[in-house]
Amino acid sequence: MLAVTFQAPGEVAVEERPEPELQAADDAIVRVEASGICGSDLHIYHGRVPVERGFTIGHEFVGTVLAAGRDVERVAVGDRVLGCFHTACAMCVACVRGDYHRCRRGRTFGHGSKLGDLQGAQAEQLLVPRANLTLRRVPDGMSAEVALFAGDVMGTGYHAIVHAGTRAGDTVAVLGLGPVGLCAVQAARAAGAARVFAIDTVAARLDMARTFGATPIHLTEEDPKRAVRAATDGLGVDVAVDAVGDPGPLELAISLARDAGTVSGIGAYAGRGEVPLGLAWLKGLTIRAGLANVIAHVDRVLALTSAGVLDPSPLVTHHMPLADAAEAYRIYDRREALKIVLTP
Repeated sequence: MLAVTFQAPGEVAVEERPEPELQAADDAIVRVEASGICGSDLHIYHGRVPVERGFTIGHEFVGTVLAAGRDVERVAVGDRVLGCFHTACAMCVACVRGDYHRCRRGRTFGHGSKLGDLQGAQAEQLLVPRANLTLRRVPDGMSAEVALFAGDVMGTGYHAIVHAGTRAGDTVAVLGLGPVGLCAVQAARAAGAARVFAIDTVAARLDMARTFGATPIHLTEEDPKRAVRAATDGLGVDVAVDAVGDPGPLELAISLARDAGTVSGIGAYAGRGEVPLGLAWLKGLTIRAGLANVIAHVDRVLALTSAGVLDPSPLVTHHMPLADAAEAYRIYDRREALKIVLTP
């Protein structure tokens, strides 16, 4: 089968790989119909996340179940399914609490040996461990490119909002309008936010946020602090979401949040950085950060998507064959695409 493999920083390849085989009673094998290139895949692409040469990458997928172990009950051979970006055991202390993203036995698709040694989804077939928890049936009539979002990007945007405790009538600022940030804008509106401020430098992304009901603010051509303060009677927002994962946006999020507000850091942070902890302390902020608990949210996200409350379809700007993955990564790295869907 064909699979997209990491070769070196800035280089991926499409190579032949053996077809996967069932290894445990709760495994499934999925024939991949569509997979996505995610912003976190760029961390691998650039070598910031260590992945072995030749490892199959990718963690977003929709497909059909080809085989299932004897303990798989929630899906069956022939079912059209979507997958969450990581697995969880459902039995450890974290899982019993519902914190599936902190599972002690969790494994992330396509992220190398340090994150579970689980081959990725940018391939023609995929081994899916813990299938009862990892997979969900795709609702009737839902396209692959829409279902793809529930297991990662929309689930992550949704997590950024609910994890912050957003309530109806709140004001929200979202910094960074990549796919996760734009999904957070939609999720904030779905949660009943009275006003959502969307901050970025890319005009097309600001325009898209406007179509989702947000107030766009250009990061450099406007003064986000002044604009947000003016619109909130000088208070700041109830919830500020950093969807970038960098000290700069996190610092701005802390500045935009009202006293006793919440900062939700959903971007993929790496390494060290300086943020104004003194200001956060003085304002009495709650700061919540970390991987999204997508498994806990996926059913709600699917229900909201099926009802049309959430709609990620405008975010898909490119469809490309799996065989052209190397070019797809170059396009995505140049920010010439918002979301690329690969099809075998």
